[in-house]
Amino acid sequence: MLHANSAVRILIPLFSVILLAAIYAAGQRPLFIRRIYGLTALEEAVGRATEMGRPMLGVPGLGGIDIVTLQAVAILAYVARIGCRYRTQLLVPVADTTLLPLVQETLQDVYVSEGRPELFEPENVRFLSNRQFSFAAAVAGTILQERTAACFYFGSFFAEALIFSEVGQQIGAIQIAGTPSTLQIPFFIATCDYVIIGDEFYAASAYLTREPVLLGSIIGQDLCKLLIIAGVLVGTVVASLWPTYLPLIKGFFMGAG
Repeated sequence: MLHANSAVRILIPLFSVILLAAIYAAGQRPLFIRRIYGLTALEEAVGRATEMGRPMLGVPGLGGIDIVTLQAVAILAYVARIGCRYRTQLLVPVADTTLLPLVQETLQDVYVSEGRPELFEPENVRFLSNRQFSFAAAVAGTILQERTAACFYFGSFFAEALIFSEVGQQIGAIQIAGTPSTLQIPFFIATCDYVIIGDEFYAASAYLTREPVLLGSIIGQDLCKLLIIAGVLVGTVVASLWPTYLPLIKGFFMGAG
């Protein structure tokens, strides 16, 4: 039977303490988190759509109900909240039937919490197709037909990413995208005004809501990453300058403990 080695026994409690301390600190005072331009531009995009009197469009990717899609829905809910205050509608096409009730309920809760339930229109959340390029064609047609002033692409995307963003660029819409799909990031960079890259996508909820638990978790994870990087650097230097300690380092991280 395998058991946790010495590194696991030490690092897991240490990281747990760091995370809990960061969450506690976030609840006591505002903690710094660097500016993410793609997220700060969300309100600017909603404002532009309001000025032009045209709707917005938000696509939560082609994935099902997973962590990436739920994060995308959370960001679109924030956009819908701002749009509700300005009386600007958000159109949300989905490619998975299971997302339809989830997105509808999420947006309805946003309008109710803002005290304007009468502004919510269930038909603004539309199931178009579960086939990749059929969905892409339908979304492109929606952008052209509705003349959307702002387009938001958050979630998992594949070859259809360029189809969405290119059509939005052609009609002059301000576009903001975010995805962990590294293969699609170059296409979004080429066609969108702002792109959220890498871990910025997962930090979006904490950045937008400033909730202490979320914010503390993000900062605590960054501190743990820094500690791991420092440990790797120190281990590399020690192993290079004092090779006799190499078996001890290997035993600490790889041994049965």
